[in-house]
Amino acid sequence: MSSSRLAKGSFFILIGNIIFRVGGYIYRFLMASLLGPAMYGILGLTLPFQGIFQILAAGGLPPAIAKYVSQYNALEKEDMARQTILTAIKIMIFLGLLMGFLMVFLIGPYLADVVFKNPKALLPLQAVGLITPFSVIVGAYRGAFQGVYKMEYIVATRAVEQVFMILCATGFVLIGLQATGGVLGSVVGFMASASTGVLIYRKYMGKYIKKNKSADFVFTRRDEIKLAKQLILFAIPVTITALAEMIIYSISTFIMGIFLADSLIGYYTAADPIARLPLVISLSIATTILPAASAAYSTKNKQQLDRYVFKSYEYSLILTVPLCIFITVFAHPIMRVVYFTNAAYASGATALGILVIGMTFYSIYGVSTGIIQGIGYPKITMYILLLGSALNVVLNWFLIQKMGIVGGAMATTIATIILTIPTIIYTLKKTQAKIPKIKIFNIVLASLIMGGAIFILPSNPYGLLIGLIISPIIYFAGLILLKVFDEYDIKTLKGFEDKSGPFKKIYVKLVSIIEKRV
Repeated sequence: MSSSRLAKGSFFILIGNIIFRVGGYIYRFLMASLLGPAMYGILGLTLPFQGIFQILAAGGLPPAIAKYVSQYNALEKEDMARQTILTAIKIMIFLGLLMGFLMVFLIGPYLADVVFKNPKALLPLQAVGLITPFSVIVGAYRGAFQGVYKMEYIVATRAVEQVFMILCATGFVLIGLQATGGVLGSVVGFMASASTGVLIYRKYMGKYIKKNKSADFVFTRRDEIKLAKQLILFAIPVTITALAEMIIYSISTFIMGIFLADSLIGYYTAADPIARLPLVISLSIATTILPAASAAYSTKNKQQLDRYVFKSYEYSLILTVPLCIFITVFAHPIMRVVYFTNAAYASGATALGILVIGMTFYSIYGVSTGIIQGIGYPKITMYILLLGSALNVVLNWFLIQKMGIVGGAMATTIATIILTIPTIIYTLKKTQAKIPKIKIFNIVLASLIMGGAIFILPSNPYGLLIGLIISPIIYFAGLILLKVFDEYDIKTLKGFEDKSGPFKKIYVKLVSIIEKRV
């Protein structure tokens, strides 16, 4: 896999994540507007459990599928690549049905009656259990698509999921199903996405994962048990890591459900998706870097691995740092504009300004995780994240009681900063990759220059509009003047000229300006 292919794969996943985030914003905006802060807060209580039970049902197997499909294809063992997918799907379907049953009949009622003491949360929590049987099918096929670098197929399944979720959730709420309707929209979204994944796999994946290439390929029941064990051993630390990530993302909401009013949870739930915007970029890169690092590491291509590591960090920083600064500066007008139908949601602005800093650090952690999992050391990120998650629980428990939703945002930010630093150090040590520190420093400096320029603007929708116009210009000029781009970056940028559509002339001109400064 070439470095340009890494960029291409990251680009497609970035598009998919943008669709996911835009769709998520539309969904949350509609739910916030139709339900109001209190009922939206109840819906917010279910969101962490949607993620947790999808993780438990998938059992960490989608990344395992991606890793071993990529590895077996690189070693020209296509039969094993295909068998990996089939075996993983069997495991995931069983887990999906089990987790769904537990959520509907045991865990949902317990949470509503005992933990939150909120009868209104019962049906929405039970509805979460209907998601898992379909989400595992989606996860399995996305893992297969990731393993052969067909990230556009992942984009397609995400687009279908978002469209059906938004339309159905809106319809269900309008007919009076309230927060339960919001969850049922997700159920229909995953049903549609699962169907799309199956259709794409059957129609297009045959040329990437060939069936019965070797005439003497024999795979016994004992072999399948051995493969299942191999997948599960890889998946266990991935699952624990994913659950710990959910603690980073969602423990604040859970603890708020114990101590705070539903409306306050609604404000925090409104700020949370905006704060996670930096993760759109890092997840795009991390999704692509996992199979890329796996292939480079398994074939002992040290030079290629070094380039993957550095470019992954560079691409992430060059996009996330200025985005973080912009959101922090304009947190209040952003909340006013995004939730213009209800000015009360602007009460989450301070939490947003703090939380986005933590999510930016966490986005860098996500890139490191993709690299470490790709080279076969998922337990390391698990240990670091478990410690960070434990710290996050403790901080949230005390700070939410003292400072409300701002305390939750502060606790999460402190925890993410603490866990990100050792992860980066370990990644660089294990891969023995060298990062050009001056280039990283210049990226941060260009972002700070942009932040200083927009800080003097008024903190209102008009200032936000001006900032949207001038901030990319200032930042882009700073990157050029500080000579952040190198010859490889120019080559990569030129590879996207044909994909710039109606803006091709402007894009080519910008690339030529950059090239003159290299």
